[in-house]
Amino acid sequence: MTASQPTWFLDESTSLGRENTDAEHVAHYDEKEDASAAAEVDWLSTVLPERTGTVIDLGAGTGQFALLAAGHWANVVAVDPSPVMLRELRRKVAVTGAPVTVAQGGYLTFEWPAGSADLVYSRYALHHLPDFWKALALDRMRRMLRTGGVLRVWDVVYNFPVSEAVERIEHWCSTGYSDEEGGWTRADLEEHVTDEHSTFTWLLEPMFTQAGFSIERAEYDDDGIFAKYLLRAV
Repeated sequence: MTASQPTWFLDESTSLGRENTDAEHVAHYDEKEDASAAAEVDWLSTVLPERTGTVIDLGAGTGQFALLAAGHWANVVAVDPSPVMLRELRRKVAVTGAPVTVAQGGYLTFEWPAGSADLVYSRYALHHLPDFWKALALDRMRRMLRTGGVLRVWDVVYNFPVSEAVERIEHWCSTGYSDEEGGWTRADLEEHVTDEHSTFTWLLEPMFTQAGFSIERAEYDDDGIFAKYLLRAV
C-alpha cells in the first residue's frame, strides 16, 4: 500500500540509481553484490527471536535478504520502487515459493499500520535519498515500528572528517574493478559519489536519534566508507 503525497514530494523513481533501473544491471546484480543475507538473518534472529514477527525490507532489490528472512519470521514484506527490480524479485519468489509479500513503493510512499512492524531492514538503499528526505524516511520507519522494534541500516556512510574526503573517496574509487566481470568498477563507484546521496556518519546519526531511535550498535569499516547500525525504536 502506498500513500499519495503533495506535489512537491520527491519522486523516488527519479533517484533509484542506474544499477536499479537497467535490466542488464539487475540481471547480474546478485553476482556483483553479495548481501551477506544468511549472516544477517542469523544475527538478527538473535536480536528478534520471535518467529511470529513482521519484517519489512525497504529497498529490497532482488530480495536476497527477504527470501531468507521468510524462513525465520512469519510475515516478510519486500518493498522496492523499481519495476525492474520488482520483476526479478517476483520471479525469485515464484521459483523458490518463499512466503514473501512483494509491494511496489519507497521510503516516502509505502504505508504500513503504525506500530505493528518488529523489524525494518534497509541495506544499500537509504543513500538514494538526499538528507532532507532521509530524515523524513527515518521518521516514517519509526512510525511503522512498535516501541522496542528494530531498524537495521547498512549503507555507504562516510566516517571521516571533511578534510579527508578527497583522499578517502579517491582511495575507494581506486578499489573498483577494471571491468564489469569482476564486480563494481571504478566508474560504478565514481557514479555513486557523483549521482547518489551518501552522507557522513556525523550527519546521519543525529537523524536517527531525532526520528526516535537509540543507536545500540554502530560498526564502521577501516576505510570509512561503510557503516552498519542496529537501531532500537524508543
